[in-house]
Amino acid sequence: MSIKISRGPLKSKPARVVIYGPEGIGKSTFAAQFPAPIFIDTEGSTDLMDVARFEKPTSWEMLLAEVEAVKQDAANNPPTIKTLVIDTADWMERLCESYVCKKYAKGGIEDFGYGKGYVYVKEEFGKVLDTLTAINSRGVNIVITAHCLIRKFELPNETGAFDRYELKLGGKAGNQTAALVKEWADMVLFANYKEIVTEVNGKNKVQGGRRVMYASHAPTWDAKNRYGLPDEMPFDYQQIAKYIPDNTGNASVTSSAAPQEQPKQARKETPAPKKKAAHKADEGPAPFDADQSRDGVDERVLALIDKEHYTLNELSCFAQESNCMPGFVPVNKMPKAFIEQVILGQWEKVKRFMSDKGIHLENKDIPF
Repeated sequence: MSIKISRGPLKSKPARVVIYGPEGIGKSTFAAQFPAPIFIDTEGSTDLMDVARFEKPTSWEMLLAEVEAVKQDAANNPPTIKTLVIDTADWMERLCESYVCKKYAKGGIEDFGYGKGYVYVKEEFGKVLDTLTAINSRGVNIVITAHCLIRKFELPNETGAFDRYELKLGGKAGNQTAALVKEWADMVLFANYKEIVTEVNGKNKVQGGRRVMYASHAPTWDAKNRYGLPDEMPFDYQQIAKYIPDNTGNASVTSSAAPQEQPKQARKETPAPKKKAAHKADEGPAPFDADQSRDGVDERVLALIDKEHYTLNELSCFAQESNCMPGFVPVNKMPKAFIEQVILGQWEKVKRFMSDKGIHLENKDIPF
């Protein structure tokens, strides 16, 4: 086996950027200036912004599906999405905690005891970062925003404590999630307000302020970069623009993996599922679905829908209408976690939801 060795910087390497700071400082607006961004908006920060976005994820499974949709798009050459923005990581972590608690039948993350819940959250969060790394390696910039918190900090062998700004991640178990995110990023930028203090009548008074960002570590905040940025800069995207590659040509965010700002209109273009007549056992094997390939679909799913007379199109419509998927996603493109935990794990609820929505007319009613 031959081993390849290279030397020098990878000039076209897409960026992995974390931006954190207090609420309202403009993190989402800053992220929106990256090349052709599409947002996974976990908290509604972009509701009044003119940006492309997925539907707001209401569950960890839905967020995973949206990340997976970007990964599928990144397989194109070139991908149609140039920048993926997750806004914000701390609200994303809340979805992860809810998923972990539900998975292990716990009422809250503290119920695990001995910090075990936070370890499970760290593991789940790490899996998403691995997927984001795969997306990034295919030419897509990744931006993660987060809020900050102020924590009392005391250096060893020193007297006194001071306030320190940190990522609002990680709970009480040593900021394990925060550490993962910081290690993963090429650039961690801390945005904050810097007051302008002037002397008036012999007294120091604040006469205004400006927004700045820090790109290097300091005792009172976390920050880093691998680009040789100044320690302090105006909080302006142009300060880092030359380090953010546009690796995907002139493609715009128009693919099915990147829903537009009016997802309801996009849904009108979704083909309605084709109804399938009930299949009788004496008629031989169940027919293949005309509009979707069965290649790559979990065999348990195929056995289930053939037995109960459903189609792959109906499952795709269910995933879209229940907001678990960012559009009409073929079943063989759905994440394994969604197949295991929703389609197979909650099949009766899935059927009742489809009946209620008119996706499959033979069943009844209960929202999923």
